[in-house]
Amino acid sequence: MIKIGQIGIGHNHGESKMLAVRKFPELFEVVGYAEENEEWVKKRGYLKAYEGLNRMSVQEIIEKSDAILVESDVWDLTKYAKMCVEAGKHIHMDKPAGGSLKEYKELLDMAKEKNLVVQLGYMYRYNPAVKKCFKAVKNGDLGEIYSVNAEMSTFHSAEYKKWLTNFKGGIMYILGSHLVDLIVYMLGEPQKITSFLKHTGLDGVDFADNNLAVLEYEKALARIYVSSVEVNGWGRRQLMVSGSKGTINIVPLENTLTMTYADTKISTNPYEDMKETVAISDVPKNCRYDEMMQDFYDYIMGTKENPFTYEHDYLVQKVLYEITGGDR
Repeated sequence: MIKIGQIGIGHNHGESKMLAVRKFPELFEVVGYAEENEEWVKKRGYLKAYEGLNRMSVQEIIEKSDAILVESDVWDLTKYAKMCVEAGKHIHMDKPAGGSLKEYKELLDMAKEKNLVVQLGYMYRYNPAVKKCFKAVKNGDLGEIYSVNAEMSTFHSAEYKKWLTNFKGGIMYILGSHLVDLIVYMLGEPQKITSFLKHTGLDGVDFADNNLAVLEYEKALARIYVSSVEVNGWGRRQLMVSGSKGTINIVPLENTLTMTYADTKISTNPYEDMKETVAISDVPKNCRYDEMMQDFYDYIMGTKENPFTYEHDYLVQKVLYEITGGDR
């Protein structure tokens, strides 16, 4: 059994991660949580995820844990994660990594040298349709990839928009990071990046809330669109991957997930919509992070290898910073 603690409760996914961990008492013994910001304790300390848990100092959590969930405010993620790795602890670190690229690389290099697990909280890595898409790309079922279209938007509240003013690139920094993760995993580092970061000013909040980035490869184009002002943006969240042999389209991307597949045998008329629906069970809303936390356990125990390497995680952040111009 792995002793696990949580540093920070300010990340939007922090509560859900702790709830997921507590579903598996045969894998994890939860030692407690730390939060240095009293405002977050007032806002979230009473949540179900933290019921019955001891609140400790950051140093106590590090000392008492084998592995740590780093779920602080985004801008403090790298700082706390580095403290954990320096102490020889495995980390699950939420996304996107904050701080400078230099600090993040130092963290990852140190973890690699110490053979410590670093798992990033990109949940679409565990989306069943996305996993099928990854497999199809890897197996060559789609042929040479020419196009990726990735969208992840929401119609956000004014309060959330105000929080997004903390980041260069606004919503592109927070939601776009998920899509950069998927594209980089499939296609690697782009040759050229062009971004369009627009400010609509809706609700009187000035930040980049209507964003497009184009990642250029030798033959492929990958488009990332994220918005905080798209009505029913959730229903249009999408990953489309198209190559010389076929196309996979996932839209909506989750809850309720729909995946279609077309290849040259299925789509025989270029002027008709000819495709097959792929049968995939959607992940229930309250189970989004279960497999992720089970994998975290397996990575630590050495029974499974993390396919998302230190180098991949660094490249995701590097590309994201090139799109947005940095973090804050």
